[in-house]
Amino acid sequence: MEEFRAEGRGGPDDDTTLGHTLRDYAGRWRDPGVFAAYVAEVRAAAHPAEPLGVPVTTLWYADGANYVGRISVRHTVATRFLREYGGHIGYDVRPTARRRGHATEMLRACLPYAAELGLESVLVTCDTDNTGSRKVIEAAGGAFEDERGGKLRYWIRTDTARV
Repeated sequence: MEEFRAEGRGGPDDDTTLGHTLRDYAGRWRDPGVFAAYVAEVRAAAHPAEPLGVPVTTLWYADGANYVGRISVRHTVATRFLREYGGHIGYDVRPTARRRGHATEMLRACLPYAAELGLESVLVTCDTDNTGSRKVIEAAGGAFEDERGGKLRYWIRTDTARV
């Protein structure tokens, strides 16, 4: 998490899942009680208590004992923001682990899970200037749909991993 903070993530204008997580838990990760609360929050998000919550499953990606990144699968894109900009899947790879194929592997690996949720295809977006993420999405079978509000929008069939 310190690597993400060092690159500027988690500031007040970072409205991403990672940004919120860093603001809520930064500096307290080593406390077992705090980390347990974070894990409980992540697990509970797959089954939100409030009816307007969008269920999301977060999976951590590791290389042995080393955290590499996370990928989140939203079970639906039931809000306007998610349908237009956020999509079904979001991911982050720690800076020192980038450019090694981890994000592509993570994205491909979660497609069967999305299929189990009943999703025939998933919307994955990235910023127009994020060449690395664009390449990840395309390598995982992303078919470009359009650009909206600074986001490139791609659809990936969830049966791609089984072809």
